[in-house]
Amino acid sequence: MNINILAGGPLERLPSFDKYKSEEDLWIGVDKGVFTLLSQNIQPYRAFGDFDSVTEEEWALIEENVKSIHRFQPEKDETDMEHALNWALSENPRKIRLFGATGGRMDHFFANVQLLIKPLNNNDEIPVEIIDIQNKIFMTKPGTYSIQTDSDYQYISFIPISGEVDGLTLRGFKYPLTDCHIPISSTLCISNELVDDSGTFSYKQGILMVIRSNDL
Repeated sequence: MNINILAGGPLERLPSFDKYKSEEDLWIGVDKGVFTLLSQNIQPYRAFGDFDSVTEEEWALIEENVKSIHRFQPEKDETDMEHALNWALSENPRKIRLFGATGGRMDHFFANVQLLIKPLNNNDEIPVEIIDIQNKIFMTKPGTYSIQTDSDYQYISFIPISGEVDGLTLRGFKYPLTDCHIPISSTLCISNELVDDSGTFSYKQGILMVIRSNDL
């Protein structure tokens, strides 16, 4: 199964959910995202949050329609999204997608991006990605990866998250690289593109953030 987690980010940043609806997908709501799921006729499997961003009427609807609700105090050590992600990782799904995690407050956005490192630190093999109307973001550890052309996300950027990324090689890209050292301050690998139906990227050291994006 896949687990899709919808947080309470701005509605205008959400992609269409049509291609993420299947019998293999479980939907989890986080805070205001629970109400958004109900508004789109998607049944949340679980709900997480302190729910300080919903109205009394919205909360009443959530209580009425969601069987499993994990409600926390606003004063806590983990964000609502982290609580939801921890639960999702414990279920050992095929993939985890985070929606409603961009836009709005920058501290929440950077915290959500940082959460993508969690499965790498835990040596989990579960891919976790952030998806919005314009971007798809995920993290990788050293290795070799295949990447496919996607008309929804034309541009591909590689950003070092650890102190450095060593030995980066890009094949099948407009701007190829061979065994390149990328320091954390470098913008060398921004806005690349595939020239074939697929390509590969590989590297030997570090944590790499991959951002697939498009112009609106």
